[in-house]
Amino acid sequence: MTRVASLYLPHLAIERIRRSERVGRLEPSIEPPDRGVPFAESPFRGVVDDNPGACSVPRGGGWRPGARWAQDPARSSGRTLEEPSALPAQRRPAKHEAGRRSEGAHHPFRAIPPDERKRGPAVNSSRALPQWTRPLILIERVGQKEVVTAACSQALELGLVPGMAAAHARALVADLDVRDAEPERDRDVLDRLALHAVGRWTPTASVSGPDGLWLDLTGTTHLFGGEERFCRRLLRFLRRFGYTATIAIAGSPGAAHALARFSGAATTIVPAGSETAAIAQLPLAALRLTPDALSAASRFGLERIVDLYPMPRGPLAKRLGLSAVTRLDQARGLVAEPLVPVAPFEMPRVERRLLEPIGTAEAIIQVIGDLVDDMATVLETRGFGLRAAVLTCLCVDGLEQRIGLGTARATRDAKHLKRMFALRVERIAPGLGIEAMTLAAPRVEALQPAAMPCGLIDGERTPDLAPLVDQLAGRVGGDALFRMAPRESDVPERAVRRMGALEIPTGWSRWTRPARLLARPEMLSHVVALLPDHPPRRFVWRGKAYEVVAGDGPERIHGEWWRTAREMWAVRDYFQVEAEGGERFWLFRRGDGVDVPTGDLSWYLHGLFG
Repeated sequence: MTRVASLYLPHLAIERIRRSERVGRLEPSIEPPDRGVPFAESPFRGVVDDNPGACSVPRGGGWRPGARWAQDPARSSGRTLEEPSALPAQRRPAKHEAGRRSEGAHHPFRAIPPDERKRGPAVNSSRALPQWTRPLILIERVGQKEVVTAACSQALELGLVPGMAAAHARALVADLDVRDAEPERDRDVLDRLALHAVGRWTPTASVSGPDGLWLDLTGTTHLFGGEERFCRRLLRFLRRFGYTATIAIAGSPGAAHALARFSGAATTIVPAGSETAAIAQLPLAALRLTPDALSAASRFGLERIVDLYPMPRGPLAKRLGLSAVTRLDQARGLVAEPLVPVAPFEMPRVERRLLEPIGTAEAIIQVIGDLVDDMATVLETRGFGLRAAVLTCLCVDGLEQRIGLGTARATRDAKHLKRMFALRVERIAPGLGIEAMTLAAPRVEALQPAAMPCGLIDGERTPDLAPLVDQLAGRVGGDALFRMAPRESDVPERAVRRMGALEIPTGWSRWTRPARLLARPEMLSHVVALLPDHPPRRFVWRGKAYEVVAGDGPERIHGEWWRTAREMWAVRDYFQVEAEGGERFWLFRRGDGVDVPTGDLSWYLHGLFG
């Protein structure tokens, strides 16, 4: 079930300018406001006052009037309180009460209400927009005249609407703030908002015109508590940045676009399959028709979308145009309307289309070499190095075959990449022939030029193991090459993890550990040992008896009680022992040999040295 949200910002251009002016006002140093002006009416509310002036706590010391002992009838009668030293001994405040705060204060860790459904939308005073007195309009030159493209709320109340001639607007209002429209900067705001939406809310977001976005919410709103809660969250997010918005969610992009702009509500959610009834009473302009189609509709007396429902398709297309029929079907969900999503990153991509299909290994390798050379040029121009590549082969029968490779380190060495692709050519089945090949780099990293070696530097350079790792990974698989790295855990089987073949492990423990650690400790039998701190003298492992000639230990390791309750009192005593034949083992005993809850005194072999 498809769910699409349309976000509409009706005053984007005006609010963008207001926001930039507000940020500019807060940057310079500001003198403290007049104490006689109420804080709610001060133009500097929300600004931190670094010089508060007169304070309830005197600069030169003394008692703060807010203390409990200072609540004296003299305050209400207008008489000045006496200094504590001048008061009689029985009226002086106790030392533990001096300076104690008596005013009620909010709890410093009180929770912020996550939902504004039951109360009106609150505006943060620290982010509230200042009041501008002059009405503001934005103009743009269209042909030989200047036309109003946007107007603030004050200008709209004075009758200045978008589409009006700028000369007419100046004649109606004398004190008018006229500025040039900047559609490129408005589009930048929408692009940044779309990229933010892709990273935070939905994987698919598209810019819909100069004042809105489309968000594909299919299968994502449950992550935010449902569609209604997501809408409130999105509107609060925009309100914090000073933008006014409306949002509508429907089963088709056309219906959501129409309801967001013409429903009159801040939030509109249409159940699936109800788009036809939801948009029936909206004006025809909600269908995004051309001006010629709207003029023709007005001549025929068609005012609302519901007027188009009973009309036959043939006469409707003849009177309003075929695009009007398409828009109507798209809004009702009868015809799909694809969204062009924004891409957070433009993937490096090269392509070769062949005059004739190819099918031999030599020809395929030749084309791959040309693609790799082109990709190396693109990566060098953009300052990237390739970490993953995907080769797509389009066959004559329409089937696509893909092979991929990864590199241990970012590279754009064409010779190395050609060698790696040559190892994978046998995976391509050309069939009737390959007519097009595409090479894409879905994962890249920044790669700066490296200094070339010269004979003036003494010593040998450290060899680069990345090409060797890549070739081995191409033969045995990328998961077969790894290094061991330490993990923060005292339990031996949890203290080691895998890491990349070229990564450098750090933080190894200073305690001696065996070269080979068993995946699971194996139980020993017929163990002879003195309790509580002596290594075993003999034991049997895998049916073979061993006589111990030397031992060292114990190394005591306690269980990780925060993982499971069974490890609350668990104890292991590890010993390093050497048998008569020269074998060296790493053994442990469950329990400390004194307290029963620490273990059952059974012995296990956990690793081998050498």
